[in-house]
Amino acid sequence: MVSAIGNDGPLYGTLNNPADQSDVIGVGGIDYNDHIAPFSSRGMSTWEIPHGYGRVKPDVVAYGKDIMGSKISSGCKSLSGTSVASPVVAGVVCLLVSVIPESDRKAILNPASMKQALVEGAAKLSGPNLYEQGAGRVNLLESYEILKSYQPRATIFPGILDFSDCPYSWPFCRQPLYAGAMPVMFNATILNGMGVIGYVERPPIWNPSDENGNILSIHFTYSEIIWPWTGYIALHMQIKEEGAQFSGEIEGNVTLTVYSPPAPGEKTQRRSTCVLHLKLQVVPTPPRSKRILWDQFHNIKYPPGYIPRDSLDVRNDILDWHGDHLHTNFHIMFNMLRDAGYYVETLGSPFTCFDARHYGTLLLVDLEDEYFKEEIEKLRDDVINNGLGLAVFAEWYNVDTMVKMRFFDDNTRSWWTPVTGGANVPGLNDLLAPFGIAFGDKILNGDFSIDGEQSRYASGTDIVRFPLGGYVHGFPFLDSSESGATQNVLVNSGTGKADSPILGLVEAGKGRIAVYGDSNCLDSSHMVTNCYWLLKKLLDFTSANARDPLLFSQSAKQDMAIYVDDNQLPSRRTDVNFSSYSAVLGRDLICRRDSRFEVWGTKGYNLHVRGRNRRLPGYPIIDLGRGLNSTTVDQSNKRPKVTERRNKGDTQGNHLFKQLDMPVLVTSHWLVPAAIAITGL
Repeated sequence: MVSAIGNDGPLYGTLNNPADQSDVIGVGGIDYNDHIAPFSSRGMSTWEIPHGYGRVKPDVVAYGKDIMGSKISSGCKSLSGTSVASPVVAGVVCLLVSVIPESDRKAILNPASMKQALVEGAAKLSGPNLYEQGAGRVNLLESYEILKSYQPRATIFPGILDFSDCPYSWPFCRQPLYAGAMPVMFNATILNGMGVIGYVERPPIWNPSDENGNILSIHFTYSEIIWPWTGYIALHMQIKEEGAQFSGEIEGNVTLTVYSPPAPGEKTQRRSTCVLHLKLQVVPTPPRSKRILWDQFHNIKYPPGYIPRDSLDVRNDILDWHGDHLHTNFHIMFNMLRDAGYYVETLGSPFTCFDARHYGTLLLVDLEDEYFKEEIEKLRDDVINNGLGLAVFAEWYNVDTMVKMRFFDDNTRSWWTPVTGGANVPGLNDLLAPFGIAFGDKILNGDFSIDGEQSRYASGTDIVRFPLGGYVHGFPFLDSSESGATQNVLVNSGTGKADSPILGLVEAGKGRIAVYGDSNCLDSSHMVTNCYWLLKKLLDFTSANARDPLLFSQSAKQDMAIYVDDNQLPSRRTDVNFSSYSAVLGRDLICRRDSRFEVWGTKGYNLHVRGRNRRLPGYPIIDLGRGLNSTTVDQSNKRPKVTERRNKGDTQGNHLFKQLDMPVLVTSHWLVPAAIAITGL
């Protein structure tokens, strides 16, 4: 099958089904100057997120802009779209089929062998990256030469991952590997031209070309059964601790053997060895202040649920379906952070699966999922005691508005209702509660300016709790939520608009926190104006305590805590079974293969780990023999003795740290279980 990948470009992560299937030839569009057509959808595929990484798509591109075609009445007309490029490739496939004698076609031609001929014969274009052009422009003559002498075999697509080949190998060429980082993942497709079914004979092998390659550790996930015609091989790449100061290139091959049953008339199995060539750039481990961790784990994408668009101004695209990944709709932000000197890693597992002492900031943007209790406790300790910075970009959340967005889907013959808002604000409020911070349920819209930078606040929320001593910025916006309609009537009738707090910055123990109520200004999908300038200022604060004079002006300092009662905070929906979509509710807390190799299959740092005692490279010793939750920490990492502070006259029982010297109760939740366990022993 040959299928157009869609006309949702230039946005990334916008592949359409069925073109995103591995056994389908997905076609993108180019113009006559060999530039990617602006309308052509971009990769990567998003099904695999968050615990995997998307595949390379499109497979090939063909001319699809201003193509002359026949008019229904008479004459010709100009046509554009990937649905114009796709039939061009379908015609190429038909011509290639005719090359093979009819008696041999069934033995040689299949979806995998045809895709092999197309991608191996394609001409790589200079400029577009692999998620824009795939293998490149379809080349009939080169594919003809390949197919003319074709022998059934298995291959890996793409067959080369070269970190030095920029911009083609974007995003991998934008950020080198270094020791101590989360694994870098690459997802390739196995094409098995030997038969409809195949089997991986043994685990893949990494074969470095010289001794430098021994500092690279690769774990593989792959489909042991290749069916139909295709499978996958994902590389999880990590530099070993002995490479912490290494700078240079690593080169080598990953090999994988596939076998298929004998073809009719054959007595022995068909067997083929696939090769993926790697050329990787490695640098010494960057300083903590330059390392940012992006939370992918708590992002829920469509499918499986109705996750609504973040900006409610966009009426023609109601689903949040672009993956919400650094390399899809946040790809421009990723490039900006790299240009600013930051190294950005992706966390696809719970917060217990990373060591906070290695990162300057944990970046939480537009998150829809809930949080494990252990995550909330660990994050509090990470910020207060380990100096982790926290930057949060929230989104709208209003139950009345969600109910209004319900619609009847003719395809499934069922009613669809949003399972959450633009972000899961009740979940975020639980996460931020230890710091005395909470978001509300307003849906704010409007333009504002900070330091001459014009910005658009598009369907963002407001801050309803913030501690004394922090810095808060507010602006007069209209509330477009269902419950805010009355307020807007009053405003339009002459009542002035009060400022709504949308940006807050505060110190929390050894760490620093910045919160902002909108993420649309970071998201390439339907962005009105970007706020990358603001993101850089916030990261400078959270990672390195660099304070912008305007953001930390005396006029913005809070001499009184912002506080509302619990019953005024946004509530969760009770008419939706959120556990059907969540990676947290009803699930086990476990570190997955996108976290550090040393903690795979465990609950993470500072939690009970099954197995023998071991020292993780660069981390404290995890002692598994002295009872639950016990850790051995060196003297330099001892936590300071602290006491809880409560404001006098706090009649509401609000001890949410109105002045943030940050009480620390975290040690108690380690010591009590440990004491109980030891007593039991």
